Amino acid sequence: MRSRHFVRAAVLAVVAVFTTACGAAEWPVGPSPVSDAAWPKPAGVGGPDTSAGVDTDTSCNPLASIRPTAGTAVPDGSTMAKIKARGKLIAGVDQTTYLFGFRNPKTGNIEGFDIDVVNHIAAALFGTAEGHVQFRAIPSSQREKVLEDHQVDVVVRTYSITCARRENVQFSAVYYVAGQKILVPKTSDAQSLSDLAGKRVCAAKKSTSLTKIATDPAKPVAVSVPNWSDCLVMLQQNQVDAVSTDDTILAGMAAQDPRVKVVGEQLTKENYGVGVPKDQEDLVQFVNAVIEQIRGDGSWAASYAKWVGQRLGPASPPEPQYR
Repeated sequence: MRSRHFVRAAVLAVVAVFTTACGAAEWPVGPSPVSDAAWPKPAGVGGPDTSAGVDTDTSCNPLASIRPTAGTAVPDGSTMAKIKARGKLIAGVDQTTYLFGFRNPKTGNIEGFDIDVVNHIAAALFGTAEGHVQFRAIPSSQREKVLEDHQVDVVVRTYSITCARRENVQFSAVYYVAGQKILVPKTSDAQSLSDLAGKRVCAAKKSTSLTKIATDPAKPVAVSVPNWSDCLVMLQQNQVDAVSTDDTILAGMAAQDPRVKVVGEQLTKENYGVGVPKDQEDLVQFVNAVIEQIRGDGSWAASYAKWVGQRLGPASPPEPQYR
């Protein structure tokens, strides 16, 4: 009997606890205040970085390259012969800049104006580019390093020729001339960096564009990222007020997002060259011979019309300068 009373008491205690809990549920605690979560920033976002340097050395003519070879023959023992023996041209490129170097989501292939230049170099070496190019996607901040370390044969990545960069690497003759402009939302009235004083303006790390932003008298706030596509993402998420870089890159961003626009006059002139390791002058001469060919046979014009002509208007290949 005693045990029955004990069990009954225990059951009643449990019921009492359960009833108390149920009673408590009738008086809910007020919910915590809810706010919008901040958009995550792309990896590697930083501040001003002027390591690209401002090209003010008047003793240097950065655009004067080594005179090309007569044709694209491959001498024994040359840098080109070693590349042919390997079976692939290794090229440092971009895969995030629409129109110049980007990965086509439908095919998975890397395409664009710069990629066409790589393929012309490979075709001159092997007879065809197909199966003979190894693309290595690199951020703009690594362009000099991969050449200095001989991780690639060439860098073709919207690569502006400057005296500071010539201290560490070789460049071909200019194959494209761009100009730095500004990308803003269509709702913005900004037309220049002077309209963006105190505003956050995005550019890639170690780019000449970032140097221009960081040193502008209007004092916009320079925001650096590893890749140009990160700038577009941050602009879309209202984390920056503008993007400033070459009009070629901005044209690709505007083609991807109809809510933004390219504005203003050119802030700088950017002369693109093919980067080559410092100790491989014969490869520079070979690349210059290829560029001469595509200037003259219509290949440059066809590539320009395919990728950027409709967005940036008519253009002709730049005239080479040689020393």
